[in-house]
Amino acid sequence: MLWIGLTGGIGSGKSTVSGRLAELGAVVLDADRIAREVVEPDTPGLTRVVERFGAGVLDDSGALDRPALGRIVFADPAARRDLEAITHPLVRERTAALRNQLPDDSIVVHDVPLLVELGYAPAYHLVVLVGASEETRVERLVRTRGMDPEEARSRMGTQADDAARRAVADVWLDNEGSPADLQAQVDQLYAERLAPLGANLGRRRAARVEDLVPPTPGEDLATRADRVAGRLAHLVGEQPAASRHTFDGTFVRSEIQVPDPCDPALRRRLRRGGFPAVGEHEHAAADPGRLAMVVLHGPDARSVGGSA
Repeated sequence: MLWIGLTGGIGSGKSTVSGRLAELGAVVLDADRIAREVVEPDTPGLTRVVERFGAGVLDDSGALDRPALGRIVFADPAARRDLEAITHPLVRERTAALRNQLPDDSIVVHDVPLLVELGYAPAYHLVVLVGASEETRVERLVRTRGMDPEEARSRMGTQADDAARRAVADVWLDNEGSPADLQAQVDQLYAERLAPLGANLGRRRAARVEDLVPPTPGEDLATRADRVAGRLAHLVGEQPAASRHTFDGTFVRSEIQVPDPCDPALRRRLRRGGFPAVGEHEHAAADPGRLAMVVLHGPDARSVGGSA
């Protein structure tokens, strides 16, 4: 199963991208929609929200008054953290249940507005980010949602900036142009990268050099090794004794010291996480947009140390 994280700032056009990916055959799990489900009337989630914020966050029918709650949490970081402490575990549990119901060959898009802020990026095979300037996003929010410009900027101020987003983005879709321009980018991404990556995962096959997809325009190539290192740390599941990650512009080589390089559970996690085995102690990336080799070393290895 290909697990893709999709994110972007408010007003960036993320919903347009998720809609087009669904048309192309992906399954979209919308975090916002799931977040609404877990606080519907008569749910434990709504009960806990009312206990924390009071009956003033309910409308006349007993449902959650989202604008009223929004006015509270967007003005008070502590209140927002309290709300997240209630809803995020419920959303994670529901998301996992929905994902586990899907066929193994699915391409699953997890649409998460706060993916960067929550530190979720290493858990995905690929992170796709939809970007647009603040001016463009404010104009869209005023035009399509009737939002006051200052309110729009205030909402943006609670989210990650573009530097933080670019640090975790494997793909950056530029939405400064027309809807047709954005759709063309999505179609190209699906054909050149998502479908081949999904096929490679299903066949337990590494990407080939001849299938290399050029990097997204504007991508900071120096951060690519950092993203690979973050995913590997997530997959290894424990702090390795030593590691080294080197990058030559197109190819990442990661050497990791682990207690047992033949551990079947570790090698299964690497395979499922996008790094199928290509040798006794070697794994390689299935993603044609991120060529990488991973070499596992045992505890007696002397050639691994530090980060390069």
